[in-house]
Amino acid sequence: MEEKLITIKNNAISLILEAKNLKETEEIRIQFLGRNGEITQLLKTLPKLSKNERPKLGSLVNEVKNIIEDTLTIRVRDLKNNKSNNVNLSKFDITEPITESDRKLGHLHLVTQAIREITAIFNEIGFTRVRYPEIEWDWYAFTSLNFPTNHPARDDWETFFIEAPVDEKKGPVLLTPHTSSGQVREMKKGKLPIKMLNIAKTYRRQSDVSHTPMFHQFEGLVVGENIAISDLKGTLNYFVKSYFGENRKSRIRPYHFQFTEPSFEVDITCGVCLGKGCRLCKEGWLELGGAGMVHPAVLKFGNIDPEKYSGFAFGWGVERVLMMKEGIKIDDLRILYSNDMDFLKQF
Repeated sequence: MEEKLITIKNNAISLILEAKNLKETEEIRIQFLGRNGEITQLLKTLPKLSKNERPKLGSLVNEVKNIIEDTLTIRVRDLKNNKSNNVNLSKFDITEPITESDRKLGHLHLVTQAIREITAIFNEIGFTRVRYPEIEWDWYAFTSLNFPTNHPARDDWETFFIEAPVDEKKGPVLLTPHTSSGQVREMKKGKLPIKMLNIAKTYRRQSDVSHTPMFHQFEGLVVGENIAISDLKGTLNYFVKSYFGENRKSRIRPYHFQFTEPSFEVDITCGVCLGKGCRLCKEGWLELGGAGMVHPAVLKFGNIDPEKYSGFAFGWGVERVLMMKEGIKIDDLRILYSNDMDFLKQF
């Protein structure tokens, strides 16, 4: 139920913040807080819980309810104070053509453009876009991915942990450090074969010219019968040529990741010298990200028989692949989120 509450809270807040008028906020209130709303239905299940569970979960339900109510109150107030919601549309001639200056009011952010392009490329070869929580349990982010308890990634110098009750089975709550946390969630749906593309925000305690505390990743996961490394390599080649251009090539080289075996780093030929070697790449190749065959232990955590099924996975930073695209020169990743209009208007 705790996991369901987190999902309900995140969904409610997202819908409330995107509400465009008072009618939509009322519909959202009914959906979550009405007589048959999701929170109301959860409250009705509390008497069925044990005496030990009831106080803790009852408190969490009320906390989520209060958060939703407070967010609704703030959004309703903002909408009422926004004069643009009370404009008399009869004063406007809706048949009047827009001017060229009206047409150039703005455009999608560079990262959003990249996400849409990446999604379209993988859709063409049968991948289905999914989305999983950014506020995650340690079990999904680490344990189910074969991370040992003493792995450095689980240190609070690397991961953002949240002050929240620790679940006996799922551990503490955290901001998901990678989209890989969606792998076992997808497997547990019990629907095979899997061709998943998970794109989401991820969080790590890093900030320098090539890292930001919040960034985007896209995770590919394929699970089925007779999935081999050749399938992984073919998928990587297809993406590289579709996104970076026909003249770019990819290669894989051995590496180590906890959740794949064998594991690989993926490189692409440099966009400047096309693999000949230059001051940027030194030897003709640039590192793109990680990939590998899904570890049998991870398949077992997802309730999938590793003797019958196999799979591959890859996880890369959206901003990283964007920086490596020809024609885009970004020396400091942080500029993408600095709201520098002179920079953003170029794209």
